[in-house]
Amino acid sequence: MITFRKRFMETMTSKINELIENGIADSYTYQEYKKLVSDLLAEGKSTGNEQSEALTNYSMLNDRRMKRLDKTIKIDETIKNAFATTNGNITWVVLTEGWCGDAAQSLPVINKLAELNDGIDLKIVSRDKHDELMSNFLTNGGKAIPKLIAYDSHNKKVIDTWGPRPSIATQMVNDYKAQHGSLDPQFKEDLQVWYNKDKGTNIAEDLSKLVQ
Repeated sequence: MITFRKRFMETMTSKINELIENGIADSYTYQEYKKLVSDLLAEGKSTGNEQSEALTNYSMLNDRRMKRLDKTIKIDETIKNAFATTNGNITWVVLTEGWCGDAAQSLPVINKLAELNDGIDLKIVSRDKHDELMSNFLTNGGKAIPKLIAYDSHNKKVIDTWGPRPSIATQMVNDYKAQHGSLDPQFKEDLQVWYNKDKGTNIAEDLSKLVQ
């Protein structure tokens, strides 16, 4: 006899899978996403429901940052080999928006890793357009982005998630909040300095665990 709990879990899984697949159907490739961000900036806009001068300025900064990282990010050979030898039919669904600084640091690395294996399909989804999907993948109760969902397209199953920050940056944030209560502009600046020095290494290391 199928228990109520089991039936409930199956229903929830089915609903989440439906939300993921709706997101995939309304997604962008990495190149399409970058073009979307650039086209909106030409109109003085950012992606997402909320529009403001600050968000547009963040998007402009992130647009330049992603273009630079696309040219400069290098993936370690060990991690390259891990991705190249992985079998599977996996979709990486990344919920994000153009104004997000953490996303601008992460997406170029995520894209380079996905390009290493034909079995990984990267799909970028607007957080604001797919609020219900985002609400099923919260971080500490918040809609933090970027959020990567590793989805087995064949077996209709969520394998793992990652985000919104790499593990070292997450620890930095947690430690700072424990000491100061919240993140201030100085910490956010220090975090960007860390990203620049790390050069995507920690992100690549984290994501390599998703394909083991």
